[in-house]
Amino acid sequence: MRVRSPKMSAEEKVERRPNLSMLALVSFIVSFLFARTFTILNPDVVLVSSGIHIHHFWYGLALLAVGGWLGISFKSERIDRLSAILFGAGGGIIGDEAGLLLTLEDYWTELTYTFIIVLVTVASMLILLNKYSRAIRNEFTPFISSNSSLYFGVFLAAVSTALIIQTKNVAIMVATGVLTATAFVIILTYFIQWFRRRQ
Repeated sequence: MRVRSPKMSAEEKVERRPNLSMLALVSFIVSFLFARTFTILNPDVVLVSSGIHIHHFWYGLALLAVGGWLGISFKSERIDRLSAILFGAGGGIIGDEAGLLLTLEDYWTELTYTFIIVLVTVASMLILLNKYSRAIRNEFTPFISSNSSLYFGVFLAAVSTALIIQTKNVAIMVATGVLTATAFVIILTYFIQWFRRRQ
């Protein structure tokens, strides 16, 4: 009788489900756009109870909690889809008030749009990397091993570092900081591959 190690069985249980991630992302974007459009068209509609202004991020928190609870409590494809939709919708409603939560006073701040753009971009990249990781590895392995990756990494590091030095905008600094880190990873990977080839 063959006994499987706990490590092996744990690895077998891991299942990637980028379809649910994409569903949550689409739900996030739609709920954000709906909440923002509703607020633009009806800026005077406010729920006030006993002198307390109830912001709609509270509804977002409720949707996050329900979606998360459903996702961890039941194992069903239909419930998984429902929890992904609720989770994404809750995140979108909270994201609509990100500026208000960050500044504690200004709902219309541009920080909201910056936050949403960065979040959606990062989430989209992670979903695509998750779904196509094998194809991406196969595509980029020859590039990383070539001199072109070194030149590209040095160019990217120089340009992004120059942008960081020149700007005071936090969003641009964060984006260019990520580019700088990516450039150094590319350069480091090139030298690791070069060192392995020499041995």
